[in-house]
Amino acid sequence: MDIPIVDFHTHTPAWDHASWLAGTAFTPADFTAFLDSAGIRAAVVLSHDGLFHATPEANDRLAEFVAADPDRMVAFGTVNARYPGAVEEMERCFGTLGIRGLKIHPWLQGVSMHEPSLDPIAEVVAAHGGIVLCHDGTPPYATATQIAAFARRHPTVPVVLGHAGLHDTWREAIAAVTETANLYICLCGVPPYAGRQIIERCPTDRVLFGSDAGLSDQVGQAYAVARAHEITRWGVDEATLRRVLYDNPRDLLGGWPQ
Repeated sequence: MDIPIVDFHTHTPAWDHASWLAGTAFTPADFTAFLDSAGIRAAVVLSHDGLFHATPEANDRLAEFVAADPDRMVAFGTVNARYPGAVEEMERCFGTLGIRGLKIHPWLQGVSMHEPSLDPIAEVVAAHGGIVLCHDGTPPYATATQIAAFARRHPTVPVVLGHAGLHDTWREAIAAVTETANLYICLCGVPPYAGRQIIERCPTDRVLFGSDAGLSDQVGQAYAVARAHEITRWGVDEATLRRVLYDNPRDLLGGWPQ
């Protein structure tokens, strides 16, 4: 099957804060070469360092990275709801940096999705027509039902389960997406048997794909290439697979890429 892919979950290099990644940081040109090798047309790119230390500088570096090829990369910035100035930084991300969404990693950032401090940040996202992508699948803070509760508080904001529950909570993720109209699910790190169930049981127009690229210390991101190729061998029919890999993410991103 020759289906273009919009990868909804990738990362910049870990320039400063992920000590276990000791490889050479990849460049934007390296990243687009990875996209080509994986058959990926375009990608949502998330800050890596910003998940560990959410600073304006992390968002600046993210915006600079994707600006190298805006036809193939779009950025989702990061703020920590407990940091002073988080609302203002979210506004700057949209208004100045051209960032299209917010990545929350409640487990790493130590922020429960029930905390009221997230609400004014979500209101900024809503005002700019943005998207929230949340890490999920690693309790205590990053469960699908907690993220679904946040989504229901902000029904005009598309909210994405960034990992579809991973290995242990994908069944909970299915239930949460089925019951929450603005909650999407990204097949990123789930085993094939779970992925097939997710595609079969969730609303098809809210299923996305992500490779989680950017976590390797090797420039070529071989594991992410393998994930992009593997999903085409899950036994999913071509029409459904095209919706998951291309039509759904493109619709969610307002027709991007062109």
